[in-house]
Amino acid sequence: MLRARITLVAVAAAVLAIVISVFTSYRNVSGLVADQLDRALDDRADTAVTLLATSHHQPPTRPDMAEQLLLADGTVRPLTPGREPLPVSDAARQVARTGRGTSREDVTVDGTQYGVLTKPLPGGGAVMVGQDYRDAERVDHEFLRRITWITAASVALSALLSWLVLGRVLRPVRRLVRTTEHITSTQDLSVPLPSAGRDEVGRLTRSFDAMLAALRRSREQQQRLVQNAGHELRTPLTSVRGSAELLQRARGRLDPRDEEKVLATLVTEAAALDGLVREIVELATDRHAEEAPADVDLPAVAEECAVRFQQRTGRTVTVTAGDTAPVRARPRALQRCVDNLLGNAAKFSSDDTPIEIRVEGGRLSVHDHGPGIEPDEQHAVFDRFYRGPRTQGTPGSGLGLAIVHDIVTAENGTVFAGKTPDGGAEVGFRLPVRTTPAPAVRRRRS
Repeated sequence: MLRARITLVAVAAAVLAIVISVFTSYRNVSGLVADQLDRALDDRADTAVTLLATSHHQPPTRPDMAEQLLLADGTVRPLTPGREPLPVSDAARQVARTGRGTSREDVTVDGTQYGVLTKPLPGGGAVMVGQDYRDAERVDHEFLRRITWITAASVALSALLSWLVLGRVLRPVRRLVRTTEHITSTQDLSVPLPSAGRDEVGRLTRSFDAMLAALRRSREQQQRLVQNAGHELRTPLTSVRGSAELLQRARGRLDPRDEEKVLATLVTEAAALDGLVREIVELATDRHAEEAPADVDLPAVAEECAVRFQQRTGRTVTVTAGDTAPVRARPRALQRCVDNLLGNAAKFSSDDTPIEIRVEGGRLSVHDHGPGIEPDEQHAVFDRFYRGPRTQGTPGSGLGLAIVHDIVTAENGTVFAGKTPDGGAEVGFRLPVRTTPAPAVRRRRS
């Protein structure tokens, strides 16, 4: 469960931070207590030395302190009645004998730990002062006990707050997960996603919503393509089937001229079917989708397509280019666009009229001398399987310009169609140009 895992991570981080803080605090407090004990021991020893040296009075008795005199010969004389004598080390005897330096050590007397400081007395000997560590140990233990409870309470509070806050934060994520799982199981792309906020979850929701919208459009286009393709395929298939059934029933009894017409119909409709299926596959699969974009010189593409088209059809194609700049597009897909535009121009103009390609910047247009395109058809000609009122009898699949539209819009470009002043059609596209201009290509006739 995501909420539990994140809570566990948050609590672990909180515990680590608290442990580091407690350890640091304990070390600091222990150091402060030790410094305070050393300072108190040093002050007590100075007080004892001063009183004994000036007035030969003993320092006032303290329950946590023990004092004794250490003579130069090593004899010990207690100064605190009722207390066990403090152990004497060689270092302490050295101080009492020489009257120089100090001695500091920790000792144990009747199970109680003392810190012992030995300081020399003027005139010989030394005073030994012992500091009882039981109060310091009690403070140390009390600090550890309290800090342990505080740490446990902090960890519990951190876990509770993390659980509550994460529950609130992850609530939109859970709603989004439930909705996407429902969409996945039902394949219903019309299900609305939860409302999106302004945080990262909101951005994720909006991204999913945009993806669903794209999938809905893709599904609608696929369904429309299948419906239109079924309609368009039905006509040539009906003609092929009728011709084949006629030949089957006649079984050689037809007049040779009639038989020739039926066979010609079969060949024509089969070729039409082949072209239609090829265009449908091209439109549905976009064979150039995996082609990497590159900087493309539009005049060069126009020249190459014009030469290839003239070799295939014998039609005259003129290429005119002004100041141009490279465009970013898929090269072979762009060639497919120009080939389709040339094929469309050849279809609707007579064989003895030229076709002209004009390139200016990122704009490429193909002009013919046919009937032209009326204003109310200038957008519809890029729809799939569209046939205008005047072109119902013209052979073709009705997909050539639809393929141009799909390729160009995929490259962030736009398509256009219109009627030229001399009555012909102008069909083409615009693509964003690169900032570095390409060399200008002048006029060439293919």
